[in-house]
Amino acid sequence: MDWDIKTQEKFKLMISKMPVFHRRIAEEAVTLKAQENAKERRVAQVEEADVVAALFSEVPKPFYSLMIRLLEDVKLDYRKYGYPVGR
Repeated sequence: MDWDIKTQEKFKLMISKMPVFHRRIAEEAVTLKAQENAKERRVAQVEEADVVAALFSEVPKPFYSLMIRLLEDVKLDYRKYGYPVGR
């Protein structure tokens, strides 16, 4: 599935900033979920909202503080999508 270019760039940058031992599994899990999210919305490409939703559903709670820091570092505005939701 195609990705919005800016979203893909931000996601890849975010992955590159993760601890090495988390990168592969995070990239695979979030990519699959983001593509699933886009398919459920019946759109042709993965967009920022799909990635943000995937991150919040796939990243384990103990890693939320790292995830939030990385989202802010790469300028992925999770707040405009209603995250973080009381978890």
